[in-house]
Amino acid sequence: MGLLLFIIGIIGWHVGMYGMFKKAGIEAWKAFIPFYNTWLIVEKTKIRKYWFWLQLIPIAGQFITIWITIIFVMHFKRVSVLDHALTVLFPFVYFPYLGFSEKEKWYGEDVLKHYHKPASREWIDAGVFAVVAATIIRTFVFEAYVIPTGSMEKTLLVNDFLFVNKMSYGARIPQTPVSFPFVHNIMPFSTTMPSYIKEVQLPYKRLPAFTEVKRNDVVVFNFPQGDTIINLPDYGSKNPYYDVLRTQFHGDREALKADQSLPILVHPMDKTDNYIKRCVAVSGDELQVKNGSLFINKKQAFVPPGSQTEYLIQTNGTNFTEDFFKEELGIDIDAPNDQLRTSGTPGMIVINMTAEEAEKVKKQPNVKSMVPYSDNQVGATFPNDEVNFPWTVDNFGPITIPKSGDVITITPQNIALYRRLIITYENNKMDEVNGKYIINGKETNTYTVKYNYYWMMGDNRHRSQDSRYWGFVPETHVVGKASLIWFSWEKGPRWKRLFNGIK
Repeated sequence: MGLLLFIIGIIGWHVGMYGMFKKAGIEAWKAFIPFYNTWLIVEKTKIRKYWFWLQLIPIAGQFITIWITIIFVMHFKRVSVLDHALTVLFPFVYFPYLGFSEKEKWYGEDVLKHYHKPASREWIDAGVFAVVAATIIRTFVFEAYVIPTGSMEKTLLVNDFLFVNKMSYGARIPQTPVSFPFVHNIMPFSTTMPSYIKEVQLPYKRLPAFTEVKRNDVVVFNFPQGDTIINLPDYGSKNPYYDVLRTQFHGDREALKADQSLPILVHPMDKTDNYIKRCVAVSGDELQVKNGSLFINKKQAFVPPGSQTEYLIQTNGTNFTEDFFKEELGIDIDAPNDQLRTSGTPGMIVINMTAEEAEKVKKQPNVKSMVPYSDNQVGATFPNDEVNFPWTVDNFGPITIPKSGDVITITPQNIALYRRLIITYENNKMDEVNGKYIINGKETNTYTVKYNYYWMMGDNRHRSQDSRYWGFVPETHVVGKASLIWFSWEKGPRWKRLFNGIK
């Protein structure tokens, strides 16, 4: 439903622009060309050209685009706050009205000169309104998001620009409402200054949803272990604080805190870094990974066509050609990449690729054998309890995803699964004394789950930091559904990916 409304909005916006361009003396068909249409608006309204380029900045650019369209509408002698509101909130209805109503016409820049407010005041008012309105849209309707890593390849590629639909699962009321606009958690030109005031906090609430999170949805969410980070480029969410605490400091928080070379930053939940993964299991599902294959409720799970995994390939000693790597597998061996590596065994290489690409490799005359690679490292995965849960990323589980209302029996053998859920995600005080559990001052061996939880995994299975490493994702952390690729870039636009839906 949310995606349908978004598509209707896009169509209405462009149809309206078609009529408005015609009235403004611009060739009407150019209204349908993304980005070029706003370039023409900038030219026609005599806005300084650098504003066009500034709108290409991820996230902040959407506010500038809104401001540009408000200025365009003002040249139709529509300058009131109501006109600004209709431009921002209902352009798919308002633009067709301006474009095709006989009552409306293009006045040009003279309308601003003769209006009782100075033109400069109108521009400032439009800018302020654009910021406020776009902030509301970004908070409650949709938000632009850029793919930063290859964890979802080849379903999603690095530098795919997405629209995240926040209405699908119900927009969250901001937990941290006082923050600098356009910025997620760190102020521009700073690496340490938070963009928010954490002293003002609101309880978790969501607006009504169109749908629940469904199995196989591509979801944007706040990184569950991102409440505390080591604020350095090689750490952050790439090398989480809790992993460093466990592996390097053996759980000694005071020792880590005292290490001046590792600055620590604490974020509120809604200001932790945004992640994007596929929801492979919902509340109540049983999940298991066997030899790299995912099973949900004892049935083999959906395999996205673009998903990648590693294969061990034994050759006869003859390597593949550079053209084969580049044209058939999309691997440039002269450029840095993590798709191809040696195994340490003569004639054996490891390639990260899709199932379709694996079939092409299997048919090559120099291939003697090919099997999926299996990672056998125990201890790196959730819940980091090698004795009771000796799991690996390719042989994991079975594990049941908690559901709101579930009553969990807590034991020393399973407490590692639920400790963070009880204390951090559901905000309880828990003490463990001689194998007994005291929750909020009462001794108990059961706990009733408050929220629904999900299991998120990347389609690029051996290049993804996901729930196999940090566990359940609570509903409180869900931001929205990734719905549409509106732009994509790699040494130039990836034209074939523009306006593709996300499956």
